[in-house]
Amino acid sequence: MGQTFNHDSFASHIIQPATALDTLYCVCSDELLLRNETVDSIRQACRDKGYNERTSLILDANGNWSAIQECTQSISLFGDLKILEITIPTGKPGKTGATALINLATQVQKGEITDTIIIISLPKLDKTTAKSKWAQQLLATASVVNIANIDRQQLPAWIKQRLKKQNQSVDEATLAWMTDKVEGNLFAAHQEILKLGLLYPEGQIQAEDIELAILDVARYDVFSLSNAMLEGNGQRTVRMIQGLKAEGEALPLVLGVMTREIRTLYTLASARQQGENVSGLFRQLYIFPPRDKLIRQALERLSLKQLMGMIQHAHDIDRLFKGYPVNGRMDDAWEEITRLALKVVNPAIL
Repeated sequence: MGQTFNHDSFASHIIQPATALDTLYCVCSDELLLRNETVDSIRQACRDKGYNERTSLILDANGNWSAIQECTQSISLFGDLKILEITIPTGKPGKTGATALINLATQVQKGEITDTIIIISLPKLDKTTAKSKWAQQLLATASVVNIANIDRQQLPAWIKQRLKKQNQSVDEATLAWMTDKVEGNLFAAHQEILKLGLLYPEGQIQAEDIELAILDVARYDVFSLSNAMLEGNGQRTVRMIQGLKAEGEALPLVLGVMTREIRTLYTLASARQQGENVSGLFRQLYIFPPRDKLIRQALERLSLKQLMGMIQHAHDIDRLFKGYPVNGRMDDAWEEITRLALKVVNPAIL
């Protein structure tokens, strides 16, 4: 049985010369950049120890899962030690794949695979999949690297760390500016940081040089917009709505997520006004950390009356999108979505 690591602990572990390689590794993450980097680090450690023959398989529910058995049972022509990399992009192997993965884990447990290091790359498994027989047996057998997503709060530190590896740095204001430009797009952020290493010498990079070099490659999703709105960050909220519109995001989806948050706040505010224990409602409404903190922040600044008005505002935006004019509202539904979001950010704004 292997060990369980996070990204940083594994990065330190795998580069140690004394680290003994395990037969089976599972790398799980929705951050494709960090997942690929982790697989690269395992591959390099294998090569350093003489594993020179590499086979790569990309498999889904309809894939050729018998290829795993063929790779682990075949004998190299020159007796080389082998690396078998298996990528399951969906994290859903299907029935045939599940059986193949269980058989693979069983072989590893029995010590039947001696000349091959196996690396399985997966997205973050949802709760149902993680409880499946194949996942439980595989994760119990392998050394597992669970890599968390880099969220908005962690992104400045991540950028700072990456720049430090290049012996470069920026001031805090410039770091915040860079974060805005690359948020939600870690691959592009990585590329922009590498570009700074090519363009500028070691040491502190000036703000004007950064602004000339960094592209606006931020990518947004409606759930990040929801977080920005709840935490009361007006500038980020407006920027994200503009970005979602520019990227062609469906307006009903954006409105639906915003309306859900407003209705949740209304339910909690109504219970609070009636003297109920609001904390007890959080579990019933499936509000868990870290989202609960954002909900509490919004509740502190929004009254029940204000939330009732926001629900009506959301209904009006829905009518606008369907082509019906609404008295007192602008014709552009996206503009009204921005106004509604800013009401949640700060009800005194509008």
